[in-house]
Amino acid sequence: MSLKATIEQTQQAFADDPKAAWATVKTQSELTDRFRSEINIRHHELVIDEPPSLGGTDSGPNPIEMILAALGSCQEITYRAFATAMGIPLTKISARVEGDIDFRGFFGVDDSVRAGYQQIRIVMDIESDASDEQLAQLKQAVDAHCPVLDMLANQVPVEANLNR
Repeated sequence: MSLKATIEQTQQAFADDPKAAWATVKTQSELTDRFRSEINIRHHELVIDEPPSLGGTDSGPNPIEMILAALGSCQEITYRAFATAMGIPLTKISARVEGDIDFRGFFGVDDSVRAGYQQIRIVMDIESDASDEQLAQLKQAVDAHCPVLDMLANQVPVEANLNR
């Protein structure tokens, strides 16, 4: 089945049955050595770690790098999905994402400094024969529907529990 047909079929299924669109996404992780965390997501395994300068062994990207990677890849996927659905030709799409962070917040040096990113910048590189107007419409659709962008730009309620 083509990507366009898959998208249209999924859209129709969710329009027909909104409850079918709900999902609970789950991950499992365990800190195994210093700051090395082994993660399971569905049938995928990955490692997140800190660089030596932050006390880790650098056996994988760190969590804040993964957030940027998640944002970039989600932007790419959302661009591809909406370009396909809108009939906009898209030869290539790639993301460059960078974020500025002040580590005084994470290390508790200054409680007035937030622990996370101060600012995030995304540059999407696109190869397309589409008009500027089509690409502007595509960007507007992506900005409105990219899940990771939405989660970073808007506060998401988080419940954190400690089990013993």
